[in-house]
Amino acid sequence: MLNDLDLKNWKAYENIITDSLWLIDKRDSSKFNSGWYWGNFVPQIPQQMMLRYTRKGDWVLDPFLGSGTTLIESKRLGRNGIGIELNPEVAVKAKELIAKEPGDFITEVVVGDSQTIDLQKVLSKQNIDFVQLIILHPPYHNIIKFSNNPADLSNAPNVETFLDMFSQVVSNLTPYLDSNRYLVLVIGDLYQKGEWIPLGFYCMQKILEQNYLLKSIVVKNFTDTRGKRNQENLWRYRALAGGFYVFKHEYIIIFQRNKP
Repeated sequence: MLNDLDLKNWKAYENIITDSLWLIDKRDSSKFNSGWYWGNFVPQIPQQMMLRYTRKGDWVLDPFLGSGTTLIESKRLGRNGIGIELNPEVAVKAKELIAKEPGDFITEVVVGDSQTIDLQKVLSKQNIDFVQLIILHPPYHNIIKFSNNPADLSNAPNVETFLDMFSQVVSNLTPYLDSNRYLVLVIGDLYQKGEWIPLGFYCMQKILEQNYLLKSIVVKNFTDTRGKRNQENLWRYRALAGGFYVFKHEYIIIFQRNKP
């Protein structure tokens, strides 16, 4: 079974989104999902993905852990979670927040580079061979610089290098995702030097090259970003003058792993 849903009573699951357009007015900031970290996503994303694609007791992997949102939600929903975070200081803060969330399910925060980390060694500590869901929320290239570490995808000198680094992450983790289970990518696009860069679709193609099926593309709204906060009029003028549209969306792209 892919999840815990009882389809005989499918009408009871009004809290589960099934449309490909998500209009979320505000993030769930209850308890420890405070939004202190600029790179985090709204908790509703991992929550919805876990309800659809995992069962209680399954293992969820987040290779770009950031502030720990995925693992907070995994504890809330009765899933076990492993998060990999490149920045040691961010990892410490995330671990503190995750520990505050009540629950008996396992959460492990590992400091490391998801391009090269020995995931088999990480999983063996939990006596498991595979995870049942991977949620990736990488940097949107260089929109936000998260560290000075050359291994940080936000420091890639160009889009081509970013995509190579991202592809290496997927390649490194895929062998440890159960067959026929799901990988979720949360990503946005770029606007550079007068040109729209479809980063989301470029990343999607990199995943499809690694024996995945494309299951869905969800478009989710957002209303604020670090670079545009309190600058709506400025960006509206720039859009009118430059012939482009201001970003108000990101993608949640859902894949299923084929059998090896």
